[in-house]
Amino acid sequence: MDVRAPEQQYNPYRVFTRDQWAHLRDDTPMTLEPGEFDRLRSLHDRLDIKEVEEIYLPLSRLLSIYVDATTRLFQAQREFLGIRERKVPYIIGVAGSVAGGKSTTARVLQALLARWSPRPKVDLVTTDGFLYPNAVLERLGLIQKKGFPASYDLPLLLSFLSDIKSGRRGVRAPVYSHLTWDIVPNQWQEVDQPDILIVEGVNVLQTGRLPRDGKAVAVVSDFFDFSIYIDAEEAVLREWYIRRWLTLRDTAFKDPKSYFRRYAPLSDEEAVATATAIWERTNLANLEENILPTRPRATLILKKGADHVIETVALRRL
Repeated sequence: MDVRAPEQQYNPYRVFTRDQWAHLRDDTPMTLEPGEFDRLRSLHDRLDIKEVEEIYLPLSRLLSIYVDATTRLFQAQREFLGIRERKVPYIIGVAGSVAGGKSTTARVLQALLARWSPRPKVDLVTTDGFLYPNAVLERLGLIQKKGFPASYDLPLLLSFLSDIKSGRRGVRAPVYSHLTWDIVPNQWQEVDQPDILIVEGVNVLQTGRLPRDGKAVAVVSDFFDFSIYIDAEEAVLREWYIRRWLTLRDTAFKDPKSYFRRYAPLSDEEAVATATAIWERTNLANLEENILPTRPRATLILKKGADHVIETVALRRL
């Protein structure tokens, strides 16, 4: 995998084959139990002991090095400045397309990192909770662009991350329901001074327009200490999305509370046509316009093949 532009001589990434990356595990112990894989794996995604051993345990080892180095630097800076500050968490961003497997990666990392010694507190938040409610999206004419940058309450998300990074206690994030496809009223996820926070979402590496007056403008990734992009070819992502949609048609869409219950009676042919249209109108457009352009901003890129197996790993050079 070459992550350079065609005219670029210097590659900012070191690229590893799966075998090369697997050897970097060293003696990192396996801390997951066989029965946990189904709970951590998203629909149709791949997660088995081999994937954890060859991909996620080396990544866990790498992250332990980064977290330790950042903690020591933070402590040294506090001593230099002669100040005392609140506990500041290490924040990891996980980005990539819809149906790419972000949720699986985020959950596996949470499980592995939480079992480091001496048992750090690791929380996971998805940016789905920071989408505007459907009623607001309808009013703004954005319901067909749900998941695009404009569909998120960015000031609320930035305020949340700022509070977390400031070490505040009991910071609340809104809760999103994939069944009703909307924000759940009056429900919150409380994040209380974690050691590590994982933030997962399609657009977490998105940048904003630079102001002409030179004033500081915060973006979500400003709060990240490490970021991961889950990558796959567009045709592969499309196939995964359609397969997942067909499975949901036969399961979750049949729930009377489901936002998509009107699609449950569709035939296979009708369902494939509908899922393809949704992919092209919304998810492909979002991928091409907003998500894929942020890939070169990630610290680490995990490239998947058609069988969901991670084939190469690209790590940004220091």
